[in-house]
Amino acid sequence: MRAAIVEAVGKVSVTTVPDPAPGPRDVVVSVASCGLCGTDLHILQGEFAPTLPIVPGHEFAGEIVEIGSDVTELAVGDKVAVDPSLYCHECRYCRAGRGNLCDRWNAIGVSKPGGAAEFAVAPVANCVKLPDHIDVRDAALIEPLSCAVRGYDVLSSTLGAEVLIYGSGTMGLMMLELAKRTGAASVDVLDINPDRLATAAALGCSRSAASADELDRPRGWDVVIDATGNAAAIQDGIGRVAKGGTFLQFGVSDYATKAVIEPYRIYNQEITITGSMAVLHSYERAAALFAAGVLDPAVFISDRLPLEEYPQAIERFKAGLGRKIVVEP
Repeated sequence: MRAAIVEAVGKVSVTTVPDPAPGPRDVVVSVASCGLCGTDLHILQGEFAPTLPIVPGHEFAGEIVEIGSDVTELAVGDKVAVDPSLYCHECRYCRAGRGNLCDRWNAIGVSKPGGAAEFAVAPVANCVKLPDHIDVRDAALIEPLSCAVRGYDVLSSTLGAEVLIYGSGTMGLMMLELAKRTGAASVDVLDINPDRLATAAALGCSRSAASADELDRPRGWDVVIDATGNAAAIQDGIGRVAKGGTFLQFGVSDYATKAVIEPYRIYNQEITITGSMAVLHSYERAAALFAAGVLDPAVFISDRLPLEEYPQAIERFKAGLGRKIVVEP
């Protein structure tokens, strides 16, 4: 089969690899679409993936074409979206229900061969069957949506909150859509990319700007979400949190990214700084929200490229062009 391969740091290509075979409790998925995200750039930079080479692609969906000998829950022909998370179920964090913090955390497309290929193997437990009305080519959006759902689980949102989101890429826009549905009184969005900012405005954010200074809210916001991973945005965002408010680090930063905090202000104003790591008990809910139409795929997916153009897709994503970019084998 054809697959994208991150061969070494900074080097990605498309080549022929052996067809995958399922284990007893696995299925083989014919991939319909595979999304690119910031994690794929980190893998290309030599972060996250424990070893290279690796077939990337942790946001994917498709149709089952083969099942393992012990699989009874799903059948050949079923359309599925795949939760890429792989936990050990034995460590302290798994046993506490915090599998996303697993000491031996793995993921399809990060440490195991992923969906940037014609076919991918996944445990049957990680597959969510999709209803007939879903176009499986759009369902690669479910995985990032499940991360956004996890983010809102962490926030435990309060009705009437004033929200500020840094970044209007795919994840920022998903956080916008969820904020609108979790009782926010207002949702403001910041981005230096005017095209992306226009999409946030079209989706109904309260205000949009290139800088928080343009929004004139000296008391700050109840909830500030970084969906960029950018050091300057993070630093600015921490300073925009209102008294009693929360800063959520949602964007994935480089390992070396640093930010400065003011401990007295955090103490005196009871500010919470927290993070959200990947998916936790949120994939099925994201699939249900997606099936209910919480996202418009035509808005979120800006580019559909053939698998053979995976290196070009990575370059386009790296340049900050478009919104969600998917490759379709």
